[in-house]
Amino acid sequence: MIKALLFLATLILGVITTVYASPGYIDNRARGMATLDIITGGDTKLRLDTLTDIAPELGVWITNFAYGDVVSRPGLDLRSRELATVAALTALGNAEPQLKSHIGGALNAGCKPTEILEVIMQMAVYAGFPASLNGLSAARTVFNDRGITAGDLSK
Repeated sequence: MIKALLFLATLILGVITTVYASPGYIDNRARGMATLDIITGGDTKLRLDTLTDIAPELGVWITNFAYGDVVSRPGLDLRSRELATVAALTALGNAEPQLKSHIGGALNAGCKPTEILEVIMQMAVYAGFPASLNGLSAARTVFNDRGITAGDLSK
């Protein structure tokens, strides 16, 4: 029984070492971190560290898969991806912290505040007015935190 457990542990460690040391894993992680750094304004590590005490694997999944594999794909620029993300999170209506983060990410990726507002307002048609209104509230908070005023919205 002990030999079987030792064999199984060795096998699992070998697989983990192979996966985490593979070039694909390293490339995905590097791409994911680079993309996240643009979106977060450079505090990716700080944000991922908030998961280490409760779900460190989730940070790996976010970095390697969500941002290293999906968001970093070449078929769509980061500005467009962030606008799509703002639209989706607005439509969900239950992800305010993530919505605020991605509104900031859209600004960091080069989106104009008016573009972000247009996407959020369009969600009233598809997700309902409450979802759109909540999205506008999140945008107001992010814009205020960044010193973006009503006068800036006409640009």
